[in-house]
Amino acid sequence: MLVKPRADLVANTADFERLPLVKPTGFREYDARWLYPKDINLMGLNAIGLGLATLAGKRRLPKRFVVGHDYRSYSGAVKQALIAGLLAGGAQVNDIGLALSPMAYFAQFELDVEGVAMVTASHNDNGWTGIKMGFARPLTFGPDEMTALKDLVLSGQGETAPGGSYVFVPDLADRYIRALTVGPKLARRLKVVAACGNGTAGAWAPRVLEAIGCEVVPLDCDLDFNFPRHNPNPEDMKMLHAISEAVLANQADVGFGFDGDGDRCGVVDNEGHEIFADKVGVMLARDLSALHPNALFVVDVKSTGLFMTDPVLAAHGARALYWKTGHSYMKRHTFEQKALVGFEKSGHYFFQPPLGRGYDDGFLAAIAVCHMLDRAPGKSLADLERELPKTWGSPTMSPHCADEEKYAIVDKITAQYKEAASNGATIAGQKIRDLVTVNGVRVVLQDGTWGLVRASSNKPELVIVVESPTSEANMRAIFADIDGRLAKCPEVGEYNQKI
Repeated sequence: MLVKPRADLVANTADFERLPLVKPTGFREYDARWLYPKDINLMGLNAIGLGLATLAGKRRLPKRFVVGHDYRSYSGAVKQALIAGLLAGGAQVNDIGLALSPMAYFAQFELDVEGVAMVTASHNDNGWTGIKMGFARPLTFGPDEMTALKDLVLSGQGETAPGGSYVFVPDLADRYIRALTVGPKLARRLKVVAACGNGTAGAWAPRVLEAIGCEVVPLDCDLDFNFPRHNPNPEDMKMLHAISEAVLANQADVGFGFDGDGDRCGVVDNEGHEIFADKVGVMLARDLSALHPNALFVVDVKSTGLFMTDPVLAAHGARALYWKTGHSYMKRHTFEQKALVGFEKSGHYFFQPPLGRGYDDGFLAAIAVCHMLDRAPGKSLADLERELPKTWGSPTMSPHCADEEKYAIVDKITAQYKEAASNGATIAGQKIRDLVTVNGVRVVLQDGTWGLVRASSNKPELVIVVESPTSEANMRAIFADIDGRLAKCPEVGEYNQKI
């Protein structure tokens, strides 16, 4: 056992160098993120590794882990400290070196290893570190495992054990790329922009896309952990604008933006317009359901209602289930429901067999978009988007609400809409057709107009999204109803933006 971690240590002191620092706030719903070394130090990361091995043992699971790290100035040191803890806990460590999260998930299958501990802060600002963890491929931790790990680590109950071993796997990236690109090459030579924001994906994105037959225009693919242009975040407008400019300047067919650990993909069409990931999901679902009739898809509650109303999907017999936002939730539900693909609006795509192995992989998503275009001769990506039924939707709006208050507010709003539905009340001029309450409340009106209120998983905020398939006026009407209810809650503060 180690010394019980503390949360009050500060750098440049003797205690900081000899005792573990672990701030409890770093344990999130389904992964871990800390500012390093402000919120966690190397001894603290050692405690995390020991706790992870101990938890596996307590659950009678194999103590075998794939471990990798992203490209930040301190990620190698963070990983080595984590590995020391895993080894002390009796774990077998398979170190794949510099990697993307989907590479680590692939390695679980390729090396026949059950667990994963990927050191990454994804798209976060420099100064952040984190770990994406799992005990059973292709799944990652949910709240149950994260709470158990948090309690074990913070109570100092990590237990040393014999049997730890270390293996370095030098060629995992090559094996991963071969597996991604072994299929049929494109018949149509597409020109694509591969934008990586100087993050880890830049080491491999051009090679992957070239291997399937694309002409690649690299954009910020040189690795630089200072992220000199912008964070590697395909939802960041700076990154999207840079992709758009590169697409137009090079007359490219499509632009792809990959996040810092490669598990998300953003898409810009040939006219320089960003396509939100849920609309890309509908386009891919149309394409794939034609090849796989009666396909089941899982989509997160922030996503467009077209998954339920699109006539092309209906003609193919496709069905969709809405589920909780969050890559770990979506990955697990897509797997459990044996869905063909899971789509999350943030850009996580979960391709199940025969298309993939169930984990989120930005490169695989980009390849799927390229093959979709290959199967649509004479059509551009903008053409395919214009073929979708018109909707009027909002950006994600995030009014401030304290972590201690946000879930109670969502429960209150949910109860109000449940009462309105049971009483047959009119909301924004229409009756309620459906309430989806797996993650907050998604209120669906008779014409398909819907509004979502949920609590952010990792920020002191609510999440509000609205959409209408019939008119901008109806979209604004459902937002006005939600906003009016929240205005009566003094705990809810300013919005980041409003429609």
